[in-house]
Amino acid sequence: MNNNLPDLARLIRYYILTSTTAAGSGHPTTSLSATDLMTSLLFGGHFRFDLDDPENPNNDRLIFSKGHASPLFYALYAAAGKITEEELMTLRKSGSRLEGHPTMLFPYTEVPTGSLGQGLGVGVGMAINSKFLDKTNYRTFVLLGDSETAEGSVWEAMQLAAYYKLDNLVAILDVNRLGQSRATMSGYDTAAYEAKARAFGWEASVIDGHNFGEIASAITYACADGTGKPTMIIAKTVKGKGVSFLEDKEGWHGKALKPEELEKALEEIGEVDKTVRGEISKPVTVQESRTKNQEPKGDHIQITKYEKPTATRRAYGNALANLAEAYPEIVVLDAETSNSTYSEVFRKACPDRFFEMFIAEQNMASAALGLARRGKIPFASTFAAFWTRACDQIRMSQYARSNIKFCGSHAGVSIGEDGSSQMALEDIAMFRSLLGSVVLYPSDAVSTEKLVAAAAAHQGNVYIRTTRKDTAILYGKDEEFIIGGSKTLKSSDKDQVTVVGAGITLHEALAAYEELKKENIYIRVIDLYSVKPLDIETLKKAAAETKAIITVEDHHLEGGLGEAVASALAMFNLKSLIFNLAVTKEPHSAKPDELLAFEEINKDAIIKKVKKLIY
Repeated sequence: MNNNLPDLARLIRYYILTSTTAAGSGHPTTSLSATDLMTSLLFGGHFRFDLDDPENPNNDRLIFSKGHASPLFYALYAAAGKITEEELMTLRKSGSRLEGHPTMLFPYTEVPTGSLGQGLGVGVGMAINSKFLDKTNYRTFVLLGDSETAEGSVWEAMQLAAYYKLDNLVAILDVNRLGQSRATMSGYDTAAYEAKARAFGWEASVIDGHNFGEIASAITYACADGTGKPTMIIAKTVKGKGVSFLEDKEGWHGKALKPEELEKALEEIGEVDKTVRGEISKPVTVQESRTKNQEPKGDHIQITKYEKPTATRRAYGNALANLAEAYPEIVVLDAETSNSTYSEVFRKACPDRFFEMFIAEQNMASAALGLARRGKIPFASTFAAFWTRACDQIRMSQYARSNIKFCGSHAGVSIGEDGSSQMALEDIAMFRSLLGSVVLYPSDAVSTEKLVAAAAAHQGNVYIRTTRKDTAILYGKDEEFIIGGSKTLKSSDKDQVTVVGAGITLHEALAAYEELKKENIYIRVIDLYSVKPLDIETLKKAAAETKAIITVEDHHLEGGLGEAVASALAMFNLKSLIFNLAVTKEPHSAKPDELLAFEEINKDAIIKKVKKLIY
């Protein structure tokens, strides 16, 4: 054991207390409970990390799932000599990289945390990457709080980690008994935590989280090779450890000490050696090269030949298989729906790069983030309705500067008889609301393959919405599709109204065009396959040249394609009126065509609206 550990822990406690008091806010007590655990992990010879090269692919990874313990997180790197005491005093202040919960501004942050229950799932993704993809020997350590084990996503991650035998994943559970407003469900019943961990297929040990000898032994055992199981270290700790008037006391969560309280606390901690510094072991070099940011590889990608109507969900699977060679960084995840999303096409082509996540969408989103942070391009798919279950994980990924491609199949009422629980009618709104996100909604198999390739080449989160039923082929294989573009499929100088659709409703718009043309009524039809970002110039041109724009979508009105168009054009002084046809009634089980008619988003509804506008 490193003889400096008690001195380092004392220094770290000093940093925690002084920085939170200077900030006037923060979470000192939950930081103090885990101080001895993290001091031993980082400076006891267990953790391998090159502080001068945070992106080294051989570095061990450390995730603070209990992100509110950020004062401890930053103090560790101050003790390692990478943050000055002066910078620590900027904690939580405007312009500081030391935010209230860890973010990517701080170079040693693996992922932003603070929305509890997500860190272990991210750790699963990183551990999968090390064991099965990069085949390096790095380990992933996740610090969990006992309160967050009430989140189901923690147990989703635990069962998947056991399924994949991730013996390179170590969870350290800080059992300090106290939550934010009261004691936790299990309190100090460490035996209950141990029984749960073992029941989920993990190795588990219970230790005194303030005994450096026990901590070292537990970490050493957890890092032993060949166990075939992930390990959870269940550490009984004291919230506020080191300060008597804070120790195991309710009412101190998220409260910084006042200056006079700080003075008293520092007296109890004792004399601090500010010159002591901790040393972190360097990683063993296994992988020299890093995964480079992807670049467009369109010239090397083949596309499937389509000769009959094909569902866009099937084309999604074909596209992934066709991209596999050009993009070795692509990995595919699915929530046990691969025979419906057709990601199974990729699984059959590249079984070593496909990972079954089972019906646990929250964990799938977190694992995808872990893989993305390690340089992979994860394509994660499920029924579009079920992505809403993972909204918080997806929300957090935007702050990780992530590069995840989400695919939602079986979108809208057009799925038919399965009924409302399976109909995604909110998904576009959810993904549109993310910072920097891209939302793509292809209408045929060719555009799907082209847009999946565009998604792979794009750096950032992308949502691809696919359709259940077969749809006609609209485009030739040489047609180009760019993010932020659109396709004007029908246009003339006689156009009176513009109809904008995507996915299933584009085909309804084209059918309406053919009917109206028989009556010498001409409409412009636009395939708005890129819902975000929009092709504003094409929309402006249509608004200037036709009397009205009608958007038609198999989605709720709120937050969907129609609102996107209306809000984008609202800033311009245009005379054209905008009307939205969308799902506005509670759907039910019926044939797809019956449901499109019921919601008034089919061919007949478009014709009726056009005639009402021109007569």
